[in-house]
Amino acid sequence: MSDVAAIHNLVQKRNELKNEIAKIIVGQDAVVDQILLCIFSGGHALLVGVPGLAKTLMVNTLALALGLDFKRIQFTPDLMPSDILGSEILDENRKFKFIKGPVFSNIILADEINRTPPKTQAALLEAMQERSVTIAGENYKLDLPYFVLATQNPIEQEGTYPLPEAQLDRFMFAIKLEYPSFAEEVQVVKRTTSDLNNTINPLFTSQDIIDFQQLIRRIPVADNVIEYAVTLVSKTRPDNPLSNEFVKNYLDWGAGPRASQNLILAAKANAAFNGKFSPDIEDVKAVATGILRHRIIKNYKADAEGVTEEMIIDKLM
Repeated sequence: MSDVAAIHNLVQKRNELKNEIAKIIVGQDAVVDQILLCIFSGGHALLVGVPGLAKTLMVNTLALALGLDFKRIQFTPDLMPSDILGSEILDENRKFKFIKGPVFSNIILADEINRTPPKTQAALLEAMQERSVTIAGENYKLDLPYFVLATQNPIEQEGTYPLPEAQLDRFMFAIKLEYPSFAEEVQVVKRTTSDLNNTINPLFTSQDIIDFQQLIRRIPVADNVIEYAVTLVSKTRPDNPLSNEFVKNYLDWGAGPRASQNLILAAKANAAFNGKFSPDIEDVKAVATGILRHRIIKNYKADAEGVTEEMIIDKLM
């Protein structure tokens, strides 16, 4: 299949996938779109939302529709790295045998990731970046495709361990979940309080997703689009000559080079989803908020004046 035909196929499969997810999930179109951009770009996502917004159900539904293995890890203050990665045990022959932990799956839901200490949070870092796990000096490769979707509750911050910047930077998107509209909530209540059971049909194989990820990486990008993405990221850095007074007033730190890479990858995926063969500046703008939101650090003045990350990003475009 040529790349042109493959992109037409991706558009069709993505529409089928959204219809399949809509059997279970009401609304949340923007959230589903960003998660799909993340998966087909080969990234990870951080979901920020209050309890009860179907974060777990969404990931479970997505895993079924994609035909992938899914594991959920509930992060708690007493969770140890071995609880995630797995550990060695002595078998009946008195030989050490490695028992794989829940990290060995295609889609991982890291529920309330900020509830666990940094040592356990860091256990996910190698898996996210290298797609491998090192236990007792042995390196184990993870099955591809591999996707971590972590959730955070923005309300209860007491007794939590905020994610370090190095780990936040590993997440391609930070996705905010809002409350459903009145009509959507009515629909949610109707669906969840009846005995209707919708069956989710798997639409992909692991190899299909890997092929689509490679297709997206092969999409050509014009130099002016790459320069626009790098300029946009440079503007978030207060000490950069390109940044404006708004950024210098309200930001302590800006985004790093990984933001520029992710902007281009996500713009390629966004273009492919819309049947285009190369991304333009509008594709970069379409994905910028989700990619930059968690990579810029506001100062006290911004907090005091109610300036949000979204307001700052809008001023840059």
